[in-house]
Amino acid sequence: MCGIAGALDPAGVERDSIERQLRLLDHRGPDAWGTFGGGAAAIGQTRLSVIDLATGDPPIANEDGSIGAVLNGEIYNYRELRRELEAGGHRMATAGDTEVIAHLAEMLDPLALARRLHGMFAFAVWDPARERLVVARDRLGKKPLYYWTAGDRLVFASEIKAVLADPRVPRRLDESVIPAYLAFGYAPTPRTFFEGVRSLPPGHVLVAEPGGVRVEPYWEPPLPRPGGAPRLDVSLEEGASAVRAGLSAAVRRRLVGDVPVGAFLSGGIDSTVVVGLMSELAPGPVRTFTIGFDDRDGFDERPYARIAARRFGTDHVELAVAPDAAGLLERLVWHHDQPFGDSSAIPTFLLSELTAGHVKVALSGDGGDELFAGYARFTAGLLANRWARPLAAVGAPLAGALARLPSARARLASTAARRFLERAGSGLPGAYFDWLAFVAPEHRMKLRGGAEEQAMTEHRDAWERTAGADPLDRLLHLNLRTYLVDDLLPKVDRMSMAHGLEVRSPFLDHELVELALRLPRDLRIRGLARKRVLRAATADLLPPELRRRRKHGFGVPLARWFREDLSALLDSTLGAPDARVRQHLAGHAVDALIHEHGRGAADHGHALWTLLTLETFLRREGW
Repeated sequence: MCGIAGALDPAGVERDSIERQLRLLDHRGPDAWGTFGGGAAAIGQTRLSVIDLATGDPPIANEDGSIGAVLNGEIYNYRELRRELEAGGHRMATAGDTEVIAHLAEMLDPLALARRLHGMFAFAVWDPARERLVVARDRLGKKPLYYWTAGDRLVFASEIKAVLADPRVPRRLDESVIPAYLAFGYAPTPRTFFEGVRSLPPGHVLVAEPGGVRVEPYWEPPLPRPGGAPRLDVSLEEGASAVRAGLSAAVRRRLVGDVPVGAFLSGGIDSTVVVGLMSELAPGPVRTFTIGFDDRDGFDERPYARIAARRFGTDHVELAVAPDAAGLLERLVWHHDQPFGDSSAIPTFLLSELTAGHVKVALSGDGGDELFAGYARFTAGLLANRWARPLAAVGAPLAGALARLPSARARLASTAARRFLERAGSGLPGAYFDWLAFVAPEHRMKLRGGAEEQAMTEHRDAWERTAGADPLDRLLHLNLRTYLVDDLLPKVDRMSMAHGLEVRSPFLDHELVELALRLPRDLRIRGLARKRVLRAATADLLPPELRRRRKHGFGVPLARWFREDLSALLDSTLGAPDARVRQHLAGHAVDALIHEHGRGAADHGHALWTLLTLETFLRREGW
């Protein structure tokens, strides 16, 4: 894993400028760094040494030094590509994966080059003879890539802070992102909180050459629909067999490396399956890592992780933590470069810190819910799509009745049902958007006084692009192109790279993705049963206690924290008269959220964390 950066400017690019960018990416690759090029363009890389420890330090070029390449990530099929290139007469100077990109760039156009690579990556290739700079991002968006353009000038980097380090790039707030941030907890791709700085979409290539700058797709998730990818006609047993083979191959690919490989282990189905397959494929005991909190809020994963660790005989490390959320807040925002509303960044940061003390690479179970419909919101979406009209008539009254239950425990237990009933009548995709919301629609209206359509632009566009497909396929595609790209993957990337740890996700192997998305609906969801085919494919790996366990997110007790540990922080930041968010949001609405939560009238934990990270960002930037 590494950090990459570069710039193109016909007036000239100084290597000092690239080195300034790389210094801000040192945490992503503390082992080595180097630059290639000069004159009209230069590219650079910081390196976390995982493959080819002896000869893989940057800069990396082809045999005659005419084309340079930098890479963030891993190319899992690099050995096959090397053999193919060597058979064609290419001479290799290293034993790593970056060099194959430089050699392939001699022969292939940018789209064909990206399609040959199997892995998680963001790469850049500078070809001075063609005056062409190519930048690409992997199919699912596991590795980040940000850029800024103005005329024939281009600046790019793995993180926004390194783009802004170039003196060509202005540092201005894009206030138009705030409505989407309040709704979803992130700036939706391709937008960022910085005016003019864009996120390269997954599965896209950016090409800058004398004719201008263009961004083109090279891959899209295969969606079964008329004129699209055909649906697989398979039974549950056949589908399970194919999934098991595909997942085993994905895990095997991700064991490549010249350093020890461990795994995150939560005790959930997905991470347990990954560890189980690793134990079948690795030569010795798998090293597994878990963190936990005190269990008065039900957030401690350690007992379940221990069950899985015993089942597979892993070398297990666990740590009980008492997270200092207030102390971590500034660090989290610095690593994300912009507001990020998902509070599970806190345990992800702490788990990565623990793991990085033992290994440089860890596998995770991320992506299992995205491929096999593991989230309850997928089931709810199908119900809302089918029963929108009757739910519109009875949903709100039923939700109101649940809210008036005499027992506080009963009201708490009915929270999910109330949220479903309140929103389901609007059908898809509106109900789905509301279930995702970090700040509920009625509170967003009070905070911003409107702008709801602006908030949903990218998400509605993603939904409309799949018109004609099955509703579940549309929901899965929407989730892949929004939540996965802008929440789950950035969280894992930034929090792991904060500690120089590389995290690999077997479930997000693009061949497994292509298989899973074409499976019949009832292999993923039937009634209230979710992930059916994955459970069938891995039944032998799952201890009974984990097979029966209900899904549990990787979270923190925000509701209690904001009433106890963090209440003073709220008052001194969001509650202060000079709070920066009050320049962009209605102050009385901010106060209402704080006061309602504080007295226990409502749980606004996620909304308050979303606003708190926004406030921290605005203060840091001086806006």
